[in-house]
Amino acid sequence: MEASDVRSLKELEEENRRLKQMYAELSLKSQMQEDIIKKL
Repeated sequence: MEASDVRSLKELEEENRRLKQMYAELSLKSQMQEDIIKKL
């Protein structure tokens, strides 16, 4: 594996981490909104 391949892999891993975090936050927000709507 060349240095550029390693760099690209690390960038993809970081993007994947950010996207997973974004999904988790949106999922939690959606669940909280559903809970609030059910209580109304």
